[in-house]
Amino acid sequence: AAARCAHANVDHLGFLLQLCELELLERERKAAIRWLKMDQFPNPKTLDDFDFAAQPSVNRTLVSELMRCEYVDKRENVLLIGNPGTGKTHLATALAMEACGRGKKVRFWRVTELVTTLMEAREDRQLMRMRDHLARLDLLILDELGYVPATKVGAELLFDVISTAYERTSVLITTNLPF
Repeated sequence: AAARCAHANVDHLGFLLQLCELELLERERKAAIRWLKMDQFPNPKTLDDFDFAAQPSVNRTLVSELMRCEYVDKRENVLLIGNPGTGKTHLATALAMEACGRGKKVRFWRVTELVTTLMEAREDRQLMRMRDHLARLDLLILDELGYVPATKVGAELLFDVISTAYERTSVLITTNLPF
């Protein structure tokens, strides 16, 4: 940056501005990498890997729109409904990875694993800490809602997570339950 600014005859203020911009870009890049590692995706997937021809009922235009992650900025929610094997988890993973790549804080949970973790946190008196962690996310992925019935306590804990996220965190849910 210094050599480029010297060659372009940029003053000190312009040099500092360019240096700050480079630092910000590097921090955003490292944050995205950190969130991708922390997210514990089931299997990394991208939209390029998705076979739209095999799933003609999937709205390709809408999925492309969701890949822009504006719904995360607006704290809107997404619900992917379909039978097993229709690509819901694949699309959710691709959307989550794209959000991470844009510097968003994302966490991917299978609902059964989240409920189990919430119940364990409750028993260990760590529930508030876990709730605080979930509240700091930009996007929470809840995969496979309704595949396994939850206990009454588990359902209440899950409801609490979803209701706390309302208008604060985007939630993306995949399910095979009809609405």
